[in-house]
Amino acid sequence: MLNDILRLFSPGTSASAAASDDMQSIGRSKPAFENHEAQEKRYTTCYMCACRCGIEVTVEKNQVRFIRGNPNHPINKGVLCAKGNAGIMKQLSPAKLRKPLMRKPGTERGAGEFVEVEWDEALDLLTERLRHIRATDPRKLAFFTGRDQMQALTGLWAQQFGTINWAAHGGFCSVNMAAAGLYSIGQSFWEFGDPDWDRAKYFMLWGVAEDHASNPIKIGIEKLKRRGAKFVAVNPVRTGYQAIADEWVPIRPGTDAMLALSMCHVLLSRDLVDWDYLGRYTNAPFLVVNTPGEPGDGLIARDADGRPLVWDASQEAFVNGTTPGVEAAMFGEYTLPDGRKARTVMTLIAEKYLDEQYSPERAAEVCGLQPETIERLALEMAHVAFKETIEIECEWTDWAGRKHDRFIGRPVAMHAMRGISAHSNGFQTCRALHLLQVFLGTIDVPGGHRAKAPFPRHIPPPVKPARDTAPNTPLSSPPLGFPTSPEDLVVDDQGRPLRIDKAYSWEAPLANHGLMHMVITNAVNGDPYPIDTLILFMANMAWNSTMNTNSVQDMLREKNADGEYKLPFLVVVDAFHSETVNFADLVLPDTTYLERHDAISMLDRPISEPDAACDSIRSPVLTPDRDVRPWQEVLVDLAGRLGFPAFVGEGGKPKYSGYTDFIARWEKAPGIGFLAGWRGSDGSKSMKGEPNPGQWEKYIENQGFFQHHLPEHMRFFRFANRDYLDWAKEVGFNASAEPIIMELYSEVLQKFRLAGQGLYDGPLPPETVDAERLVRYFDPLPQFYVPLEEQRVEGQDYPFHAINQRPMHMYHSWDSQNVWLRQITAQNFLFMNKARGESLGLVDEGWVWVESHNGRIRGQVKFMEGCQADTVWTWNAIGKQSGAWGLSKDAPESQRGFLMNHLISELLPKDGELADEQRRLTNSDPVTGQAAWYDLKVRIYPATAEESGTSWPQFTAVQPLPGAPAPLTEIRYQTHEAVHLRRSLSDILKRR
Repeated sequence: MLNDILRLFSPGTSASAAASDDMQSIGRSKPAFENHEAQEKRYTTCYMCACRCGIEVTVEKNQVRFIRGNPNHPINKGVLCAKGNAGIMKQLSPAKLRKPLMRKPGTERGAGEFVEVEWDEALDLLTERLRHIRATDPRKLAFFTGRDQMQALTGLWAQQFGTINWAAHGGFCSVNMAAAGLYSIGQSFWEFGDPDWDRAKYFMLWGVAEDHASNPIKIGIEKLKRRGAKFVAVNPVRTGYQAIADEWVPIRPGTDAMLALSMCHVLLSRDLVDWDYLGRYTNAPFLVVNTPGEPGDGLIARDADGRPLVWDASQEAFVNGTTPGVEAAMFGEYTLPDGRKARTVMTLIAEKYLDEQYSPERAAEVCGLQPETIERLALEMAHVAFKETIEIECEWTDWAGRKHDRFIGRPVAMHAMRGISAHSNGFQTCRALHLLQVFLGTIDVPGGHRAKAPFPRHIPPPVKPARDTAPNTPLSSPPLGFPTSPEDLVVDDQGRPLRIDKAYSWEAPLANHGLMHMVITNAVNGDPYPIDTLILFMANMAWNSTMNTNSVQDMLREKNADGEYKLPFLVVVDAFHSETVNFADLVLPDTTYLERHDAISMLDRPISEPDAACDSIRSPVLTPDRDVRPWQEVLVDLAGRLGFPAFVGEGGKPKYSGYTDFIARWEKAPGIGFLAGWRGSDGSKSMKGEPNPGQWEKYIENQGFFQHHLPEHMRFFRFANRDYLDWAKEVGFNASAEPIIMELYSEVLQKFRLAGQGLYDGPLPPETVDAERLVRYFDPLPQFYVPLEEQRVEGQDYPFHAINQRPMHMYHSWDSQNVWLRQITAQNFLFMNKARGESLGLVDEGWVWVESHNGRIRGQVKFMEGCQADTVWTWNAIGKQSGAWGLSKDAPESQRGFLMNHLISELLPKDGELADEQRRLTNSDPVTGQAAWYDLKVRIYPATAEESGTSWPQFTAVQPLPGAPAPLTEIRYQTHEAVHLRRSLSDILKRR
């Protein structure tokens, strides 16, 4: 055969001559390939999820030709997922809003009937409304934002307006994670810190779906597996990351705290604890007053200057526990100079967790695991931490001036996310994980869990939430902060909430991110007061971002007796036609992430890595083809129109020409601005320096990011590393260079518990229900308790835990409009354990009813092996209202997809015989107000043949917006006419 082919092209043969003729023919009609010289590569930051990966976008004639990962970017290092690549089709979505809209006069809210208006008219209308609110009662404006990445700007805007009613999405996402870490160790998981992927030998992943930190975690897990580290996944469901773990631990939802604390039990009982680490870097040796039933019980014993006391064994005296060189006793009970009894924190810890209630046998019953598994996992981690210790030779100095010649690392790393935080016991669960980490000595050490700038912070960060408001006056502090005692609550003199979401009230004292899921319910009910205007930015609060979806839509339509809406004016800011847009009175169309400037700031949610302080920008790679404006630009414009002091100069004239000018020139403190790179008048300074008018250009030249690499001696033990602490103060991360002492025992929580007991010398809760919750749930040591909804529903009636997660290829509701990603998933199923489903007589892919105490839905069930037997789950936000998001009215997302949100109430079920007399409580963590999405309990039963085929509930189809294009029907995308090559065999073999 080969010889025949060679003869075909031998010189002098007729075949060779024919081939020559063929080559000439092809040469005369070469296909018209695209002109690469007409294309340009531009760099920006992806926004298809929250990873903030760097991307390189190839652009031609204001069209995206190609998107790929930026190999130089510190976050993704060139890796890009399906979402990132599919940004092309998000840009082409027919759901993009095209022009400002106002509800058509005479039509009802929710009907989705709009008229187009010009920007001047829209902004004039909004400005006058906001000006009146600001001049009378600024609280009558509520401004809440969804999964945006500009909270430093929106928070500043709200502070300047003078409203305390501002928060971002964290209250219904992961505030438990953030708050627990910032009240315990000064950092946390997710954006606060990362596993040491390069050195960890044992990795435990708790409650993380595959959409979270998608590319960085993929890169990290690849490193772990390449080095042979063990990867253990704790999750009720084995999908995504869990599917490639070396060991899957199928835990019952909401019981993770019991598992972590049982592991602590094992470590304590075997004396497998890093005692030096606890004694030097935590409050474990601090003395706690032990006077039950008396004021001050449970508070840290302090000297006359307010410094914590310890018992110095060498001096046999009470001394300041922060004094260098103290030989503080870890255990013991002592009589203080004033006669009160006191015990060390570590004594309390040992008494609590060595109790049999935390034994592996008891934990196994709660968690649905085997006791041998719990004990083995604890011992495996201890072995790696203490027998496989790693060292990095490097001279460094601790806060007390002590010199060290190496960093000692315990190479056990953990990571956790919403599967932990989205329960009403999530705050204490996160604290339990941090306690386990500290026992092993793994916080900010080589191989452990490492902080990312600007963390770690002092515990808690020294920012208090604003309380008092006044007309035409900015707030004295940000709307969100970190209370340290009941005096810091945002309540009036009678103890009633002052915020519309009741954050920082006795119902949710440490609500560091607000309670966004309660805003519409409270505003419509006028509880604690009615508001005038609600602005929602990038928050689908009439669909998948709210609990109790159907009822919330009804609330938005609800009117007073005079026929006026109970929520008078709703402004929706979004780039796409979401379900919430239909309820707006005014719609302001935003740009896409490829069309605008953004600052991903160290004042907000930066992209830092453990070894480097990093931030980044977005810069437009495309020019909008619609009459839309970036919301950032609109906010700066409104701030100037309304005369906010920080935004206007002499004579009340706007100080900034726009968003980019504001970002470059505004300073939080001298030399500290939104962006840390290329500061100083000539751009020569990093982290701190005068504003640089050319700063944006420098970022663009550097492919959209900045990184300040920390020297090796500042990369570990940052909570006690003198050089790092000095630097962190200098660049504005922390207010002081004092060491950050990790708080295993929280005096803050104990103050609130004392208030609940009536023993606090200060404000007390006016209602019994709040007092009881403070006593029960504000344990100063991490604790496990049954989630709140589960306490109030009968387990036999609702035997299944129901949870949801987002698929790796989609994020929130943004991507069900994406024609490429819809090819992967256009319908969700209710997944459940195969054996359990068959035992109930259910059929794989059969239709079922799923019912909770709050409502019911219908969808298809699908069996799988990798699901905990008491758990059912689904993909979140696949289900859509018919006609929304630029989809056809018969799209599978609306006809066969479903939302679990319909089953979840924003309020807890009524409790017992006194239910009608009790105040309805939010379905949230009682400490932080975190929305308890994953506390849901359900029952499942088959649908009839007549009921099958369509999901339920079904909603009236959303009407197309003015000028909206038809839904996309083609899944192919090309910027040039396709080139079809027809080549002969000889051309294929001969042409180079």
